[in-house]
Amino acid sequence: MPAQAAGAHGRVALVTGAARGIGLGIAAWLISEGWRVVLTDLDRVRGAKVAKVLGENAWFIAMDVADEGQVATGVAEVLGQFGRLDALVCNAAVADPHNITLESLDLAWWNRVLAVNLSGPMLLAKHCAPYLRAHSGAIVNLASTRARQSEPDTEAYAASKGGLLALTHALAISLGPEIRVNAVSPGWIDARDPSVRRAEPLTDTDHAQHPAGRVGTVEDVAAMVSWLLSKNAGFVTGQEFVVDGGMTKKMIYSE
Repeated sequence: MPAQAAGAHGRVALVTGAARGIGLGIAAWLISEGWRVVLTDLDRVRGAKVAKVLGENAWFIAMDVADEGQVATGVAEVLGQFGRLDALVCNAAVADPHNITLESLDLAWWNRVLAVNLSGPMLLAKHCAPYLRAHSGAIVNLASTRARQSEPDTEAYAASKGGLLALTHALAISLGPEIRVNAVSPGWIDARDPSVRRAEPLTDTDHAQHPAGRVGTVEDVAAMVSWLLSKNAGFVTGQEFVVDGGMTKKMIYSE
């Protein structure tokens, strides 16, 4: 069992989709600040390896966030292992992998994207709320700037993330004042694993493709999530925080 963490006073965070990319960055950041972090992912092998690398304050459970039975069982495991839950970070996301056109968009794929990105955070909030409330906890949902920007062939992903923003606002009212609920919407983020980013850094050409010339990192998002989970954000709930390096304003006002 992970050792008691001093920096965050033994607080426990559940981070979904944490075996790679932004989820992994958030988990690593929170651990560095003294949190005990439960990572979830569909990939059992990768998830277990990642947790081992992150150290004694990381623990992994396999979970399909769109399956209520797995969510309920997973939350029960967390409580059985740690006896408490202080924060929930809903990161698991199914993106349109090959820019699926509307004409070729399969209804089964549409349903799966909405199930993971929208139903998943609802189910997690439902089953985690009693334990978060006991410790004046917080929820952070990972949305996306695609929820507000028109990009071709991203209907399923954009719809799911737009719904997630609405869910965030509603949960903030339903669960307040004991539980704070906010959303973070990343823009262009280099979400590759740290080792890959170090070995193959982005080029000037890569940055030039960003409207404001700044491509973000997983650490940019992780730092925002960490702040929202802290007592420094005790008055903040029902909000969306955009982490896009000025991309949105640049795209709107550059002409």
